Amino acid sequence: MNKKLSVCVAALSLVLTWSFVGCGGPKAFTKGEYDDPTRVELLDDKFNEADMQQMADTVIRAMVACPYVAKAAKPPVVIVERVQNRTQEHIDMVSMTDMIRSALIKSGKVRFVNKEERGTIDEEVTYHESGAVSGPTAKKRGQQTGADYILSGSLATNIQEVGEDKLIYYKLTANLTSLETSTIDCTEEKQVRKKYKKRSTGL
Repeated sequence: MNKKLSVCVAALSLVLTWSFVGCGGPKAFTKGEYDDPTRVELLDDKFNEADMQQMADTVIRAMVACPYVAKAAKPPVVIVERVQNRTQEHIDMVSMTDMIRSALIKSGKVRFVNKEERGTIDEEVTYHESGAVSGPTAKKRGQQTGADYILSGSLATNIQEVGEDKLIYYKLTANLTSLETSTIDCTEEKQVRKKYKKRSTGL
């Protein structure tokens, strides 16, 4: 390939590259700024951060105010189960569950057993029992705190489209179940409904 042809090929490649980027190819966001996570912006018809925050706040206030928690002689110990997603959307239920648990811990009204780390805890206790850990700091079996309650919940939805309107309804239900009696001692529901207009097409 002679020099003139090489220059032409390089120029053509550059033009095609710029054309690809300008016609919907990969774009890089080069400038950003911090945004207020509490500001409500309904950018689309999907479950969003504002929905999650509203629901979590309602559950947290209800559980803290529940007589079985508020009037307990000492903070009840709770196991938290991941909130179940009964919608058709892909929703980060781990974040919702963590949000509820973190706020309840900070309230000082309940304590949580770390169910997810039981395997790691068991391995560590086994290691302590091996004799590798000095006596005063070695942890023994049979000293863990038993849970008093299980906190569980589910998120459901109902979608209706009438004419140009789309109505989306979400309901979060949370229950605090006693391990000793299997009774639901605290429960709460939070409902959110949003209305959207179909986007007009054409000019």
